[in-house]
Amino acid sequence: MKSNCIIAIVDDDQSIREAMGDFLRSYGYESRSFSSAEDFLTYGERALIDCILLDVKMHGLSGLELQAILRGRTDPTPIIFMTSHQEETIRKAAMAAGAHAFLGKPVDLKLLISHIEKLIGTR
Repeated sequence: MKSNCIIAIVDDDQSIREAMGDFLRSYGYESRSFSSAEDFLTYGERALIDCILLDVKMHGLSGLELQAILRGRTDPTPIIFMTSHQEETIRKAAMAAGAHAFLGKPVDLKLLISHIEKLIGTR
């Protein structure tokens, strides 16, 4: 694991943000929590984020809309979607747009940490 990795958790469910933050901390990762895509976009230190855990359906911009905004940037931050909305068309759209993974909630934590470790190792 790369030291000082920072993972953004973008989800409108506070309990998910808190649980994911605790989980990531147990593996030695730092996290930053955002209750919306708009909150994430206003974060001044986005360049320090190594990976984004992103919900699909949120108030305001959706996860897919945030992904589209970020994809237009140079060196976009890797995204792992975590969602209870596991529609195949949404999954296909997210993956076609460059998402690293599309995981259903409740999230398989072993699978999630495996994806994170693969991503962090390549950055």
